[in-house]
Amino acid sequence: MNYKKLGNTDLDVSTICLGTMTWGEQNSEKEGFEQMDFALSQGVNFWDTAEIYSIPMREETYGETEKIIGNWFQKTKKRNDIILATKVCGNTSNKYIRGGGNSFGKKKITEALDESLRRLKTDYIDLYQLHWPERNTNFFGDYGYEHDENDKDWTPFEEILESLKKFIEQGKIRYVGLSNETAWGLSKFLELSKMKGLPKMMSVQNPYNLLNRTYEVGLAEISIWSFAINGLAMEVPNK
Repeated sequence: MNYKKLGNTDLDVSTICLGTMTWGEQNSEKEGFEQMDFALSQGVNFWDTAEIYSIPMREETYGETEKIIGNWFQKTKKRNDIILATKVCGNTSNKYIRGGGNSFGKKKITEALDESLRRLKTDYIDLYQLHWPERNTNFFGDYGYEHDENDKDWTPFEEILESLKKFIEQGKIRYVGLSNETAWGLSKFLELSKMKGLPKMMSVQNPYNLLNRTYEVGLAEISIWSFAINGLAMEVPNK
């Protein structure tokens, strides 16, 4: 297995990342355990999940994937062998996720992190990612962006970074990243991090495949420059 640093962090991650979003829906806990056992035996130490998994999203299976991973940690006692990434959902109409709406405000993002830690049966997360922006923007190759000047009901980036800084200081997370973010959003986060001395986004996890190469349009350039300056890493693919 090949390993590399995640951005300019001190995390040595396998170049293959174990995706987990089917556990609890298409795969049972037993099958999830088998996949984790096999992945680790092959040197795959980088695992990615999210609070909204398993997919497709349903109230009955919300958080189930994190629970399965947490149960595996409890059974095997191998938490420290894994570089664990999870995500907080930015905006949702699903009322069962903290009442619905935006999730990056101080109260809700704190609740989201604590809930993930409880399900995962761990006291820290290596990479905590913002899963979808709160604001209205284009995703997964959508064209025809339409700006809405009235769309102001989203948490200021600086406030989000301040919350993430608090979590790092508390030892609950080690590093932060983005998922399904735009070039504008990434650049704003990096700008504020530099100006205000706040945590830097260390990775971007966006869709990238033969059918969707939109990452190459704007994010590829900013990722290259950000890696040179800030040590940004790109993770693909993502759902």
